[in-house]
Amino acid sequence: MHDVLDPRDTVPDELAQLASSGYDVAHLRPLLADALDNGEQARLSSVREALNRADRHPGWTYREPAERSAILAELTHPVTPTPWQGTAEELTDRIHGAWLGRCAGCCLGKPVEGLTRAEVGRYLAAAGADPLTDYLPLLDPLPTGVSHLHESAPFASRGRFTMTPRDDDLDWTILGLHLLETYGPQLTTTDIAREWLDRLPFTQTFTAERAAYRNLLHGLRPPATATTDNPYREWIGALIRADMWGYTNPGDPARAVEFALTDAVLSHVGNGIYGEMWAAALVATAFTAPDARTALDTARTWIPSRSRLREAQDRVLELFDAGKPWGEATDILHGELGHYNWVHTINNAVWISAGLLWGAGDYTRTLELTMRSGDDTDSNGATAGSVFGALHGRAAIPERWTAPLGGAVRSAIRDFDRTPIAELAQRTSRLALTSLGQVTR
Repeated sequence: MHDVLDPRDTVPDELAQLASSGYDVAHLRPLLADALDNGEQARLSSVREALNRADRHPGWTYREPAERSAILAELTHPVTPTPWQGTAEELTDRIHGAWLGRCAGCCLGKPVEGLTRAEVGRYLAAAGADPLTDYLPLLDPLPTGVSHLHESAPFASRGRFTMTPRDDDLDWTILGLHLLETYGPQLTTTDIAREWLDRLPFTQTFTAERAAYRNLLHGLRPPATATTDNPYREWIGALIRADMWGYTNPGDPARAVEFALTDAVLSHVGNGIYGEMWAAALVATAFTAPDARTALDTARTWIPSRSRLREAQDRVLELFDAGKPWGEATDILHGELGHYNWVHTINNAVWISAGLLWGAGDYTRTLELTMRSGDDTDSNGATAGSVFGALHGRAAIPERWTAPLGGAVRSAIRDFDRTPIAELAQRTSRLALTSLGQVTR
């Protein structure tokens, strides 16, 4: 599935990416289907070349640049909240809460990653998890209407782990910590690329990151790593790499966004980049915002104003402010965004926002609603949990979610496997306090 080394995956995925981005490619669908049915490599290559020449529909009105200066020019009156003014102890507590919230939210969503909203609902009902009170059990046999679970389900379900299971959503946050400890504020995209190759196994990357990794091995350099044979360039991979930039720049979304831009261009373009900008701004803002609604309102101003991601974020806030119940609002949003792949940035960022908004300051409810939207449930749970922890601190996350994590994280990042969560939080806090100009121990 989505094998970056197999054109039988990348060519159909490229067609889907172009179609969702306003390109006139519908006439190529029959040719693609015929090439796939008959296993004709030459015809598949011909379709790929035709996709490269595709033009946008003349009625396309969005402006979604990928170059840094052009992206920043598309920001309309971005809002920077009040800087962090709390104590070092308070900040450490919030960062620890963000780490715990991210780990628990990620682990909850792992078994049902990739399922539709309807499938997740059927699984929760069969598991007696309505309302949600704990991690998901592993059901066997599966409920009617649920054809499969994610491959991680046997080791990420209730009672089946004694330490936070390894996941790319956590690997990237850990790698971000290593990057800042190693390179500091002078971090460059080239530095990031170097550390990918040195610290992270190729097989533990996915979609856009795996395509960019492959391109690095072939000698390409950014931004070509993001644009060469990479149909996943607007998917969620960059968004899930954002949290460390927010953790270490509390109350300063402008600085967090700068790091996000430096990172995202290695593997993404357009809304893929904007997703990391948005998430970094959201996490940074959560440290000083009074509530999720305020944080989300600020974070959306760090998305280019004429992009599809900005439109989608404006829409979810509009529905919330209109008093729509969560179910009705997400019905509307699924109707409007259902054409995107389940790993795309735009739809998943909306499910994160909806979980935070209608979760109303309750961690368990926030995770449940985020997961109930389906799609990339582990990534979405991780980000929603991270933002919640930054907003409310460690004590607001119930022990029933934190205790099973075993106090440590499994990781594919070299030299970081089994690192205690408290240590990750403490090291992150030192970086954040340094960025604030405070004395650290």
